[in-house]
Amino acid sequence: MDVDDFHKRLKEIYSPPKNQFTLIEVPEIRFAVIDGKGDPQSDELKNAIKWLYSLVHLVKPLVKKRMGKRFIGPPVEFLFWADNGQNLLSCDKEKWSWRVMVVFVDWITQEVFADAVLKAQNKLGPAPETLRLENLHEGKSVQFLHIGDYAEIESICNKLYGEYLPDNNLHPHGCYHEIYLNDPARAAPNKRKTLIRQPVILN
Repeated sequence: MDVDDFHKRLKEIYSPPKNQFTLIEVPEIRFAVIDGKGDPQSDELKNAIKWLYSLVHLVKPLVKKRMGKRFIGPPVEFLFWADNGQNLLSCDKEKWSWRVMVVFVDWITQEVFADAVLKAQNKLGPAPETLRLENLHEGKSVQFLHIGDYAEIESICNKLYGEYLPDNNLHPHGCYHEIYLNDPARAAPNKRKTLIRQPVILN
């Protein structure tokens, strides 16, 4: 896909109407990812975020120099799931599994990615064992763009799983997905933008 077409497609996917559930079709997208377990507030997850954004900053000039293409810095994204099959919302966060991700489009080669990892290791030390490029195809999904405090997300999820999905004959199919569209360190709590996504299938 042409670079500009790809960015346009991403913009459509990542810019749904705010404060309402919408049903969309998410294409296959490639990410740089790191996996982990336990409370999302852990130092392990914070280190994973630092690693991925270090790679983004290293890849941008490499792509520009070698390929003559621009690479727009993507938002940080998370997949969450519970290994024991419990409802994620009712499960102790220490039992959660997570995957932190940033979009790495297809024309960023394995060579460019590997070079960036080597450079990052000079600053950050050994790379996380699960660091890799991986494609994700979520397909039919429900999204909700929340603008406000992160503490309000739980009530949105309760409506998603307790009302919207059953009322529309839909069932979760894949991991719960959160996308942070702005930096919480720079945005006031009432202006934080979180895109909530849940892949689904018909019941």
